Amino acid sequence: MSINLDSLSAKELDALINQAKKRKTTLSKRKPVAVIRKKLTQLARAEGYTIAELFGGGSAPAPRAAKPAKKAVSRRAGKPLGKVAPKYRNPANAAETWAGRGKQPRWLAAYTDAGRKLEDFLIR
Repeated sequence: MSINLDSLSAKELDALINQAKKRKTTLSKRKPVAVIRKKLTQLARAEGYTIAELFGGGSAPAPRAAKPAKKAVSRRAGKPLGKVAPKYRNPANAAETWAGRGKQPRWLAAYTDAGRKLEDFLIR
């Protein structure tokens, strides 16, 4: 996390300092991780478990997460669509065509935005 201190006002800096002091106080009250880890291990051992059994990674299987719901599958899922003959042609460049599937090509979108109709570009 990077904070640009140069852009903060005096009021914002004071608020940031107060937040930092509160966080530091909270962290200083906590016991070191090693101490807590040792206590948890001793408690688990006293009850006949290992930490691995309780939290995963041990011989006991970890609890499984619920499977996500399956998505609806269309009849043609995974099958490529066949080639389709072009329906529209660019009058400025006959090599540019469009079959009418998917997003309109830029040349056609430019013409239609300029007020021309899609039917003007049909290949007859």
